[in-house]
Amino acid sequence: MTINKVSIKAPAKINLSLDALRKREDGFHEVAMVMTTVDLADRIELTLLEADEIKIESSGGFVPLDERNLAFQAALLLKKTFNITKGVYIHISKHIPVAAGLAGGSSDAAATLKGLNELWGLGLSLDELAELGAKIGSDVSFCVYGGTALATGRGEKIHHISSPPPCWVLLAKPPIGVSTGEVYRNLKLQGIKHPDVEGMVKAIEEKDYDKICSLLGNVLESVTLKMYPEVKHIKEQMMRLGADAVLMSGSGPTVFGLFQHESRLQRVYNGLRGFCHEVYAVRLLGE
Repeated sequence: MTINKVSIKAPAKINLSLDALRKREDGFHEVAMVMTTVDLADRIELTLLEADEIKIESSGGFVPLDERNLAFQAALLLKKTFNITKGVYIHISKHIPVAAGLAGGSSDAAATLKGLNELWGLGLSLDELAELGAKIGSDVSFCVYGGTALATGRGEKIHHISSPPPCWVLLAKPPIGVSTGEVYRNLKLQGIKHPDVEGMVKAIEEKDYDKICSLLGNVLESVTLKMYPEVKHIKEQMMRLGADAVLMSGSGPTVFGLFQHESRLQRVYNGLRGFCHEVYAVRLLGE
């Protein structure tokens, strides 16, 4: 039976812990980070085209609709690798903010790989898709699997771990975009406080919510918070309003807070909405 259309969710991720260990020969940084998915997602709809072309459209502004788009790159990679002569129309219903440290583009690429695997009948395993995904971007491999994982190497080596205890997550993104490359270029590894990544993995395995909160850490904050004072301001406000713990995700500028109780989440959400337009209250997916 031929499938003509596939629809797939592409969830955002947050970093509970992000450490950069050293600069590698290939220009990337050697990292160790704990990532988990949250219930804020784009939806990718893939429609089979008989013509040998990739067409892409998006409901959100600021999304490139050509080879700069990671979903486009994912489709192109599969076409070239497996000599696919059929085409695809990709429609992205955008809900994850762009250039926000939430891996929106990487998740779109991962969803496209998984969807086209089905649409074009390639029969690839998740491991094979994740390996292909690493050629597109460092976060794509993680996004192929989803769930919760320790990522090492430049982010493409994925070690699955159990999901954190259920909780609420508040995401707040100021109206700026941050270049991941620029943040890493400005990162000085001497004298910065490195987060306890191993401790975070252990706290998650033990489902110890308080310990997870106390171990949140991201070395990239040392750069982004200096370059963009509005990110620091949101972080301070979220703490002041009563989040259990607060951290910047990825290279920013999105800041997230963790909450065990919905009533407190609602209070902080209302407080932040006063000065930050993009605020999202979501659940931790983690699985």
